[in-house]
Amino acid sequence: MGCCNRRCGLIAGAVFGALVTILGGILIPVGDMIIEETVKKEATIEPGTIAYDNWVAAGAKVYRQFWFFDVQNPKEVELGGKPVLMEKGPYTYLTRFLAKENITFFLNDTASFLLPQAAIFEPSMSVGPEEDIISCLNLGVAGAYSLLPPNMLEFLTSQGKYSLFQRRTVRELLWGYKDPLLFGMQMGLFSPYNGTYDGYYNVFTGKDDINKVSQIDINLGFWNDSYCDMINGTDASSFAPFLDKEKPLYFFSSDICRSVSASYEQTLDLKGIDVYRYSLLPTTLASPVDNPDNRCFCKNMQTTKNCTLAGVLELSTCQQGAPIYISLPHFLHGSAILRDSVVGLNPHPENHKTFLDVEPITGFTLNFAKRIQVNMMYGPSDVVTILPLVWMNETATLDDETADMFKNELFGRINMLDIIQKVMMGAGAGIFVLCLIFYFFARRTPPSRLLYVPL
Repeated sequence: MGCCNRRCGLIAGAVFGALVTILGGILIPVGDMIIEETVKKEATIEPGTIAYDNWVAAGAKVYRQFWFFDVQNPKEVELGGKPVLMEKGPYTYLTRFLAKENITFFLNDTASFLLPQAAIFEPSMSVGPEEDIISCLNLGVAGAYSLLPPNMLEFLTSQGKYSLFQRRTVRELLWGYKDPLLFGMQMGLFSPYNGTYDGYYNVFTGKDDINKVSQIDINLGFWNDSYCDMINGTDASSFAPFLDKEKPLYFFSSDICRSVSASYEQTLDLKGIDVYRYSLLPTTLASPVDNPDNRCFCKNMQTTKNCTLAGVLELSTCQQGAPIYISLPHFLHGSAILRDSVVGLNPHPENHKTFLDVEPITGFTLNFAKRIQVNMMYGPSDVVTILPLVWMNETATLDDETADMFKNELFGRINMLDIIQKVMMGAGAGIFVLCLIFYFFARRTPPSRLLYVPL
């Protein structure tokens, strides 16, 4: 009887172990479903979610760093010499620290908002004060080339009334000054900025379709073309969850008045969190000869050499006619003629490319560097030169507190579920195997016999 009970117990143990193993296996797809639904809920833009809190106000500090190109030989350039440039910077400002305003939710699962703009100078992160003097192109004179007849402007400059170059403070060049040539008009590379708004924007909340979350739902009117006026993707602060590294990410930048795409480059560790790094492709600002998608961005046949010039994007259509050209810093990936027209540029991919580090499960951007260069066209009627003025690095990364929140609140739950699954499968398999082994030996062992000793 005891032998039977022992064998039955071993059989029951084996069955129990098998059931625990099966249950652990079943928890894998069930757990994945739970995780997926949780992430989708928290990635939706609606009050009470993690995505909403990060969307309303950026948790990480966003900085804009500026490097100016100081012209070392302005007199020689006015006589036809090649500009010699010296990079000065960074001059750093805290930006995008104000929460979105006028947030309105609509029945079609979209939300509209305005993004207030402000900049606070950060002396500890700068090479000098805002009063540092920069020798640079006269913005009024350069801008007037597109407004006044060339002969009139050449006459004014030849009379010494106005110079092609000027000396201005960092603050004036960035945020504005009154220009005498343009009758006191406010001039500045980013003027007006403080007290203004970026937007109005309308984005999908993801409530009806999580794959559309944060995508911008408006069109531009700058390019007079249905393709170039489309806004594809988000504002790059977040994307739809569960990234597929084989697919590019699309985002819109108001600084360059167009949408761009970034492709997967590598997986990195950011404060203990795996992130996918996405970078702009060299073809982003390629000439239409190499990238036909850029044809509708090419508007000036003369300055772009019949749309064969690579590496610059003319923004006059969205900058009130000003001859502004955007490029990557130091004309990275641009035509050689752009760099050869000046002295002092040294493009380097790691220092001058734009990239995003995105957490692949949630789609949240946890680290980024948006790098662009502002250039202006200048020159008399028979010569056209695109001169670098300043390049900007807008950057932010998650702080330690946010990193810990991600690891504890989200990944902690995922890891705990994974551990439970593995423990159940391992323990169940172990119980099952041990019970079978003992059952096998129990069957081979003969029952013990009792010896009776006579008294």
